Amino acid sequence: MDNKYIVLIIAIVIVLIGAGAYLYANSSDPDTVNIGYLPSDHHAALLIAEAEKKYESKGVKVNLVKFDNGGNLMTAMANGEVDVGYVGITPALSSISKGVPVKIVSSVQEEGSGIVVPDDSGISNVSDLKDKNVATPDPSSIQYMLLLYALKEANLDKNDLTISSLKSPQLVDAIKTKKLDGIVAFEPFVTQAVLNANGTEIASSNDILPEHPCCVIVAREDFITNHEDKLKIILDIHNETTEYILKSPEEAASKLPADQFDVNVEKVAMKNIKFTSGLSDDYKNKVKDFMDIEIDLGLIEKALDINKIFQTI
Repeated sequence: MDNKYIVLIIAIVIVLIGAGAYLYANSSDPDTVNIGYLPSDHHAALLIAEAEKKYESKGVKVNLVKFDNGGNLMTAMANGEVDVGYVGITPALSSISKGVPVKIVSSVQEEGSGIVVPDDSGISNVSDLKDKNVATPDPSSIQYMLLLYALKEANLDKNDLTISSLKSPQLVDAIKTKKLDGIVAFEPFVTQAVLNANGTEIASSNDILPEHPCCVIVAREDFITNHEDKLKIILDIHNETTEYILKSPEEAASKLPADQFDVNVEKVAMKNIKFTSGLSDDYKNKVKDFMDIEIDLGLIEKALDINKIFQTI
């Protein structure tokens, strides 16, 4: 081989190794807080705060790590790869029940999911899903839990239909191509399926289980112990940004990352989400009630002690 090509190949390899080393160092830097999240407007407070450099302005270095579903995010937390996570209450409770050393440190939002079917499917309610093919993001997801609960309320169970899992963008495609009879998704994919994929929402999460807790902020116990000051700043920023979203929802929608979110979709989708922050007694009681439903559905074995679930910072 010509020497100049050998030199070129070596140079390319060195650049790639250097880039990889930089990325690794950036994510494993002990001064950087790794925050997991899902590609959802449920986590708008996190995404807007990062876009506006609020963490940087408070002296906290953060690295946002995107996951396809909450189960994968909680696995990363169990492995110590993520310090803090914006994640659904269902995978959070499941992980805590299995001994993963994390605590819920704030609420994020309520509701914000829905069941969508193709426009001309002939399906108009949950009872019509019998013998159909329906997908959720993952069996560990709150959407799977909502489906089981909706089926039970309609005198059906999971054995009365075929339930599969797909990544959220694929759920929308499955409605558009009619490869599935229905999906249970979180926003903005519910609204995307309705506006862009000829879908009809037959039940919102407000219809299924009004004011149910959805996403929360969880933190590893060792992070809480060793970096409570940084966690407090992160929670203060979450509270501040949540107040902004509640006060100016349409403006907030326009501040979500344009490469991930369609502002016209968001102006509709974010109306279906009740943004929250903190850990009020009322919220803790909602989580307890939600946990009782999960036990009844067989998603967790027994009730967890309140002190194992929450930690106020």
